[in-house]
Amino acid sequence: MKRNNKYKEKNVTVLGKETVFDGVMKFSETLQIEGKFIGAIDSQGSLYISKNADCRVQYIKAASIVVEGVIVGSLSAADKVDLKSGSSVKGDITAGRLRIADKVSFEGSVKMIKNNSFPEKNFFSIKSDQLKEQLSRE
Repeated sequence: MKRNNKYKEKNVTVLGKETVFDGVMKFSETLQIEGKFIGAIDSQGSLYISKNADCRVQYIKAASIVVEGVIVGSLSAADKVDLKSGSSVKGDITAGRLRIADKVSFEGSVKMIKNNSFPEKNFFSIKSDQLKEQLSRE
């Protein structure tokens, strides 16, 4: 039976909706969780948490994380975290990019990591005329 996964990539591992995993998961491609996950995830790949998935983690580390389900625990993504409408995250997020859709439940703190493609500026602590002057000098 062919599975429908959210990724069009070839190497996708799916933990189905009837699956309960308790432990540490390591992978390098793409993992899609549809069931219950308890433990920790340490990955260089992409992680997709499906709509009805329930994840209780010490931590999640991945290149990118897309969440439609529930996560309790800290998230860290080298690239991006994408919280889709209807998702719930209770924990701290560290990411290069973060997108939070409408109707997301989020309780925690956010730390943005440096991305070398953007200049390091604190746009919220200076007046707009000072910001314009700084940007015009660059």
